[in-house]
This record gives sequence, structure tokens and C-alpha cells, in this order.
Amino acid sequence: MSAVKVGAVIITMGNRPAELRALLDSVAGQHGDPVEVVVVGNGSPVPDVPEGVRTVELPENLGIPGGRNVGIEAFGPGGRDVDILLFLDDDGLLARQDTAELCREAFAADPELGIISFRIADPETGLTQRRHVPRLRASDPMRSSRVTTFLGGANAVRTKVFEEVGGLPAEFFYAHEETDLAWRALDAGWLIDYRSDMVLYHPTTAPSRHAVYHRMVARNRVWLARRNLPALLVPVYLGVWLLLTLARRPSREALRAWFGGFKEGWTASCGPRRPMRWRTVWRLTRLGRPPVI
Repeated sequence: MSAVKVGAVIITMGNRPAELRALLDSVAGQHGDPVEVVVVGNGSPVPDVPEGVRTVELPENLGIPGGRNVGIEAFGPGGRDVDILLFLDDDGLLARQDTAELCREAFAADPELGIISFRIADPETGLTQRRHVPRLRASDPMRSSRVTTFLGGANAVRTKVFEEVGGLPAEFFYAHEETDLAWRALDAGWLIDYRSDMVLYHPTTAPSRHAVYHRMVARNRVWLARRNLPALLVPVYLGVWLLLTLARRPSREALRAWFGGFKEGWTASCGPRRPMRWRTVWRLTRLGRPPVI
């Protein structure tokens, strides 16, 4: 397994130096060959890092997918200098020392496996939020399974996936960029696994803590559909999410931001459209998540 090269991409705003150092220590403590790490300062200086950790400082914040794409390219075009790339939130912490080795084993055992989504757990309680289990049947986070998307700040990707389908959609800036990549990977024949034994400790948070949350979620949901779904499914998918959003009874301010983002999703350019094949739609459906929800 040691012949498989593993790298890690971590983006930071420079405002969590202690957490970043703890994460880097957990990566350095992985069993097997050392994991090569690139830390991307997304519009900010990178705090002090241990010797051997490479850094890239961007003059402006490119957003989560844009920053991670820069990290991918730091390992050569499409990340080809390594076989696997870990993507880890800068305030996370690898709970076990064998995570990198488990990734090597999983990808070596299944040549069609393209992406692994880790389990995110609160470091104090050990609990996993329902939203961090990337499937509809999310009541048992300890059950590993094949899935249709993955968690952006706690995952591993075979770099051949980037070579074949491209990187993350930089236009998204924040929200749903993982599903966009996941759908393209699935359409190309790759598989995605959720692994409960690969754990990233991360403090429990709410996604709505970000001021742009409601606008970005709505805009990128439209872009996701426009870019990836067959034309017949676009209105169905977006209609379902409109109803789900209203059923959750957001505040008036949140709803105003959501509808503003929804409108922007139709009026702004979303990048190239490459609708998935109908057999991919059926594949998603068989995996328990048809692309209408």
C-alpha cells in the first residue's frame, strides 16, 4: 500500500492558527508514507506551519472550490503528482492515525472507487450531525454505504477523477460544489463511498452561520441543475427544493435572500452545461437518491 502517494489540501482564512496546527499534526501522525500537505491561504496569509508543509497565498478569496482547485494544481495538473488527495477543513482533526492507510487500501481494493466521504464527529460528544451523513437515510451515521455525494471538508479523492471530469466548480464559491463534482464523477462511471470508520473531528456548527448561506444555497442549487440535469428534470428538481425550503419556514430575511439567490441562479452564467446521461439518473435512483431531491 505504501507505493500509493497521498497528498492533502487544506484551505485557510488564517484565522484559526491553533486549529490548523493541530490538524497538520494529525496529518503528520498518519501511519505509512508521509502525506504531502499544501495549505492554501484563501485571500490571507498562512499562519506558521511545520517544516515541509507547502503553502500558497492567494491575493483574494476565491471561495471554497476555487481555493481547493489551487491546492489540487499545487500537486501538478489535476493533482497527478499524487494518487489520492485528502481535503480537510482547517478546524478539523483526523481522529485516527490509520486514515491515510485506510484510504490507500480502499482505493486499491476497488478500481472504480473515485471518492470517499469521511464521517464528521464532534470532538467532545462524538456525535455526527444528520446533515453530515450524505444520504437520505441518515439516521445511522455508523453505517457505511455507497452514496451519491460527499462532504467537502472531510474526504479523499482519487486524482484520476480530476483528470477525467475536471476540478470543483469555482463559480459556486460556496455550497453544493461537492455535489456538482459527485454527479460528474458518477456520470463518468466512478463510485462514491461514505465510510464511518474514517473520522474527522469537527466542532458542531450550523451552515447558516455564513452570512451568504441562503443566497448561495439557492443560487448554486439552480446552477447545479442547469449544469448537470437532463432538461426534463431541471424544473422537477428545483420545484421540489422550493417546496422543501418553504416547508422549513425560514425567517422572512432568510427567505428574501433565498429567492434573491434563486433568481440569480437563472440570470447569471453557471459555466458549461453537461447533462448527465439517463442511465446515471437511474444509477442515482438505485443508490437511494434520485436527482429530483
